[in-house]
Amino acid sequence: MNIADKGLKTYFNWSTGKDSALALYFLQQSNNFKIDLLLTSVNSHFDRVSMHGLRRSLLEAQAESIGIPLKTIELPEQPSMEDYEKIMTRQLSLLIKNGYNTTVFGDIFLEDLKIYRENQLKPLGIKAHFPLWKRNTKELLLEFIALGFKAIVVTVKSELLDQSFVGRILDEQFIEDLPYNVDPCGENGEFHTFCFDGPIFKNPVSFTKGETIYKEYKNPDKSENNKLGFWYLDLI
Repeated sequence: MNIADKGLKTYFNWSTGKDSALALYFLQQSNNFKIDLLLTSVNSHFDRVSMHGLRRSLLEAQAESIGIPLKTIELPEQPSMEDYEKIMTRQLSLLIKNGYNTTVFGDIFLEDLKIYRENQLKPLGIKAHFPLWKRNTKELLLEFIALGFKAIVVTVKSELLDQSFVGRILDEQFIEDLPYNVDPCGENGEFHTFCFDGPIFKNPVSFTKGETIYKEYKNPDKSENNKLGFWYLDLI
């Protein structure tokens, strides 16, 4: 950390899951950044957090309990990459006008994703930070649990995890039950979580379990199966 970065006005890319929660906790402990905005992409058609499928109401309840203002980026039902990048550039330009030139992500080891984020932000003059970068993912998840965080699995990739993993609370038994080819933090997209309690929250976020549904999507990688399947738990 460059001492010149301390106190910079920073927005945090908030996914609603465990990695974001842990990364935010580390930054709050270090006092190196002035994080006063959570930024989350929302599918405006379904009114849910992109990828995680979480209802907007629970996202808003999270932000309220954390005590940091929330800004959402509204995406169409099925945005192309070109559409996505145009929307992001437009919204980030507005943040720059409001003094934001630093951002934070909870990524851990996906090099291509990190490079993509940095390449997209560099022309805008925004510097990206990755507080979890290259940490051991099993150790990270164990630390997450030891710190008192609580998270529930809301999405799993069906070719790697069966339906029984949806709705489970992250604990040491969850780690033990994961197949050998699934990263403990789900960094390859194997599963996604909703973090509802822990040291960054003033109060636990209340919810009830709704139905579990299965959805399939076109696979962008045509070298594999034509469809990708996911199990989703609807939290209410």
